[in-house]
Amino acid sequence: MRPPRVLAMILAGGQGSRMDVLTRERPKPVLPFGGTHRLIDIPLSNLRHSRIDEVLMCVQYHAVDLERAVGGGRPWDLDRTRGGLLVVGPEEGRGAERSGFSTGNADLLRRYRHEIRRSDPDVVLVLSADHVYSADYHDLLTTHVETGADCTLLTYDLSKKEAVNHAVVQLEDGGHEAGARVSSVDYKPSSPETSIVSTEVIAYDPEVLMDALGTLHAADDDAEGGDTGLGDFGDKLLPHLVEHGTVVVHPHEGYWRDAGRPDSYLRAHRDLLDGRVDLFSHPKRPLLGATTNRPGAQVRAGAEIVDSMISPGCDVAGRVVRSVLGPGVVVEPGAEIVDSVVFEDVVVRRDAFVGTAIVDHRVEFAAGSRLGVETGTRLPVDEDISLVGRESAVGRGVEVSRGVRLEPGTRA
Repeated sequence: MRPPRVLAMILAGGQGSRMDVLTRERPKPVLPFGGTHRLIDIPLSNLRHSRIDEVLMCVQYHAVDLERAVGGGRPWDLDRTRGGLLVVGPEEGRGAERSGFSTGNADLLRRYRHEIRRSDPDVVLVLSADHVYSADYHDLLTTHVETGADCTLLTYDLSKKEAVNHAVVQLEDGGHEAGARVSSVDYKPSSPETSIVSTEVIAYDPEVLMDALGTLHAADDDAEGGDTGLGDFGDKLLPHLVEHGTVVVHPHEGYWRDAGRPDSYLRAHRDLLDGRVDLFSHPKRPLLGATTNRPGAQVRAGAEIVDSMISPGCDVAGRVVRSVLGPGVVVEPGAEIVDSVVFEDVVVRRDAFVGTAIVDHRVEFAAGSRLGVETGTRLPVDEDISLVGRESAVGRGVEVSRGVRLEPGTRA
């Protein structure tokens, strides 16, 4: 029996406003992860190792940055004449329903329905571009085909506290196992009934998907003027499929986290340092992406590096504790970085301090400056995480309190 023909759609187009100043001038999927990779590398690597080679990457915000990041698909062997990676963005001149920007994930699928029909796949596999996990999608597809489902969700047992940010899934028989049928989907509830969430890795029967989108669009009073009123998956599409079709789950085994918010992004890096993230744990499924041409990192006499990741090109003479440094970061003597994620080419001058922060690239902290949470504390609350936009500068001796949001180019 031949394997199903799969069209993968990576939804990489949103502005990523939840990441605040870090995505003012870039799309969220190109944010770095683990120092040397980008979030977009994760779904593309999973597709490569799952032997899925027909991929649409849907973009609409700073599309050039994404195209540069994926390099035509070459790191994943997707730069080919037939199939491969195709980057698609908003268009004009295709009528009110297809022109312009989408207003949600389900809305985006409807706008690209002509591409789905043109591909004529057996399965449409839809992926988000800001989640951290390693998966062989073949397992999900096997469950989808063997159960004959209209829709199959890759699910994860999170916690009720974190489930409020996701589509929460309830199962008919209560058992969270492959092929279990979904009885309801509650999108971002304030009081979740369960802790099982959709990871936004979803396999659809293409005909059922097209029919559902058409039905929902036709029934929506807001459909005029190009707004389909469909919103995101969990708003109408998944509840409709649960009510009128067969939706099943495939539990994800291993690590998973939505890294699309500052607190979850920092927490994913903390988990990486704690050894809980399995992205780099599968020799046969390496995380692929564009390589850096930097020389090896230099650790100078008197430096102290504790439980951290240091990327190529770094020059460390100060103290780095439970942090991830991107390529080319300079930490001068007496300087200290604690519980932070620092992007490339950041300079932390002598006796400066950076704590519980996410720092964009080419930022400079002058001598004696201080930013964020004091040494030794690890506060997971979003308001305590400092965000510093790209190419900003904190002046000599300046103290910046925790939880600050510095816009790109700020001079403090």
